[in-house]
Amino acid sequence: IRTLTENRYILNEGKTKQIFELVDEPGHVLVQSKDQITAGNAVRKDQMEGKAAIANRTTSCVFKLLQEAGIKTAFVRQQSETAFVAAHCEMIPIEWVCRRVATGSFLKRNPGVKEGYRFSPLKMEMFFKDDANNDPQWSEEQLLETKFSLAGLNIGRCEVDIMNRSTVAIFEVLERAWATQNCTLVDMKIEFGVNVHTKEIVLADVIDNDSWRLWPAGDRSQQKDKQVYRDLKEVTPEAMQMVKKNFEWVSERVKLLLEPKACGRVVVLMGSTSDLAHCEKIRKACGSYGIHCVLRVTSAHKGPDETLRIKAEYEGDGVPTVFVAVAGRSNGLGPVMSGNTAYPVINCPPITPDWGAQDIWSSLRMPSGLGCSTVLSPDAAAQFAAQIFGLSDHLVWSKLRASMLNTWVSLKQADKKLQACSL
Repeated sequence: IRTLTENRYILNEGKTKQIFELVDEPGHVLVQSKDQITAGNAVRKDQMEGKAAIANRTTSCVFKLLQEAGIKTAFVRQQSETAFVAAHCEMIPIEWVCRRVATGSFLKRNPGVKEGYRFSPLKMEMFFKDDANNDPQWSEEQLLETKFSLAGLNIGRCEVDIMNRSTVAIFEVLERAWATQNCTLVDMKIEFGVNVHTKEIVLADVIDNDSWRLWPAGDRSQQKDKQVYRDLKEVTPEAMQMVKKNFEWVSERVKLLLEPKACGRVVVLMGSTSDLAHCEKIRKACGSYGIHCVLRVTSAHKGPDETLRIKAEYEGDGVPTVFVAVAGRSNGLGPVMSGNTAYPVINCPPITPDWGAQDIWSSLRMPSGLGCSTVLSPDAAAQFAAQIFGLSDHLVWSKLRASMLNTWVSLKQADKKLQACSL
């Protein structure tokens, strides 16, 4: 039964939000947060003025971070202070829980494991959304045997594997982001849906301060998440103010996760403008990681003094830099740069069919004391530079991590399609 309200139909209502179908935007819904906070399947519930706005700010920032990384989500845009627009999805009734540190219900279900036990790799669990039975834990086998079909997509082995792998990637992206604020992401729960238009599995629902445990400096006594509310012995106005203050702290800090911690650049040095097309491919690939890329022309054979002057120009402004040397025939650029800078140098020679097998040795066989690497593909050279910057820039690292996930998902789906054709 759908109720029409303000040019939109209410599709569903939960403990902390309402879902409206947007009449003017087919295929989209409005996710409206409430000022209600609950615990223990709403055994405890209270009104917290301003929570809707806080939760909406938090979830909108988190989804923006994930989307900019390249993770597929239902999020479209923040619509108001307390609501956001999302793609209409049929929800898969499973909560995927990902844990880095053992705490909470895991300890009760696994006696003998001490709080603080660190999971490497991450510990994955799933729970069937069933309030009447307190969301029982499920196995993969139970999920597969249920044979859910949502928005025309059958949830089988391929889909379960995609959700499992995606949950790990999403956790790792958010874990790395929160680490920039000296916060430990202890665990997290998320949900997926099937986009009714594209039939794709996407991250859906919300990710807000109800969705995770956050311990500043890894210290549980400083926890900022909903666990503070769960742990209250008595709900008083003073206690609720403390809970609200924690939620506000998270909603302010989460905005900082969208800001890069370090701004690096790639400087591509080409021996001749005849290599420009090769270098443009490197620049384009750098752009996909959000890395600024500069192209310069210089020859270490014909003008070594100018090559070293250009090197000094980029060493002198304090911006983290990776040099990429693009030189055909005999590569003097890479070795000369590597021998005269402490910055990383990547050789990316444009190999030709005639002398390529011989020319490549000038990029591979180096004198002692030189540490430049050699990568033949322009895209791979940019990726290697991104991996260097990703060590200190969580946004670049997130794009690399999401790219890994999307490649894996594409292969999984291609295999499923091929098997279906074979059958």
